[in-house]
Amino acid sequence: MNQGRRRAADVVAEGFERLAAVEDEVSAFRSVDRERALLRAVEVDRRINAGESLPFAGVPIGVKHSERSRSVQVHRLLAAGCVPLGTTTVPGPGTPWRTWGQADGGPTRNPWRGDRTPGGSSAGSGVAVATGVVPVATGVDGAGSVRIPAAWCGVLGIKTTGRTAPGPLVFDVADAAAYLQVVSGRATKSRRLSVAWSSDLGYAETDDEQARIAWQCVHRVLDSGAVRFVDMDVRLLDPAPAWYALRANEPARHAENDHRLASVFETVDLVLTPTTPGPPHRHEGPGERINTTLTWAFNVSGHPAATIPAGLDHEGCPVGVQAVARPHHEDDLITFAAAVHAVAPWERPPIRAM
Repeated sequence: MNQGRRRAADVVAEGFERLAAVEDEVSAFRSVDRERALLRAVEVDRRINAGESLPFAGVPIGVKHSERSRSVQVHRLLAAGCVPLGTTTVPGPGTPWRTWGQADGGPTRNPWRGDRTPGGSSAGSGVAVATGVVPVATGVDGAGSVRIPAAWCGVLGIKTTGRTAPGPLVFDVADAAAYLQVVSGRATKSRRLSVAWSSDLGYAETDDEQARIAWQCVHRVLDSGAVRFVDMDVRLLDPAPAWYALRANEPARHAENDHRLASVFETVDLVLTPTTPGPPHRHEGPGERINTTLTWAFNVSGHPAATIPAGLDHEGCPVGVQAVARPHHEDDLITFAAAVHAVAPWERPPIRAM
């Protein structure tokens, strides 16, 4: 969030400097409009000087290409003073998988390991935030399209309540809280949370290393006393058939999972899992692995969910821990993310915008 100490035009100009420093290596943006952005920043400065209150005055953002200027979240961010540097990459034509991104300069590359994908479909948004080009980027999450790139790029990503839901990709927890205030009108209320853990939700084939790193992150938070652990078995039916049916606008059977989740959330505030069953795949594709295995259950159910950086695997790739909350309790996700950051603060990748 802008603190009013600097001109919007200067902040946006620095964003373009950071973009120039890393874009050849990561290909995070589909299009960039420097002239329009700088003109918008000058207008933001004029409005601030005229006495307007803009909570995101001059904050540079990346806008997921498929959203452009049409979505409610983009409209509200612009009204709050954000300045888009351009549109971030999404999967290009000719690829059957969505955990990928494509720019004119080639495939979007993971800033932690250039031979790996950053995830998708909000690929460029994850990279733009991780490399410090922008503090906030937008995404839309229909199966994990915010949470997967956030997990694989080592940033915080939130899917709000709903099946195909918007959400931010951010580096700082405070920016996520500010985003929810501006876009959803929800203030964050911190409280001590009760949590349950599942490495596989009863059906997924999660790699041991992904589960171990995510659980170790959770355990550090438990040791800090910030949350309370409840030992319970969280088991769902595989949501794939229901997700595909909803995607095709056909009747979907998900009542049993809805019942099981309702029962779980009668006891705990959050369900915690690894975000993905495996690490970022190479650019030639994921093979037979379905990377949405642990995320799309909550698109079917509509629960809000976030991914928080949990650490790095043995190849130096980020691992995320997913937190799932009751509907319209996104503030609990922010509270847990802050608790993680307090005991295990995440870092920028080796590629840095200078």
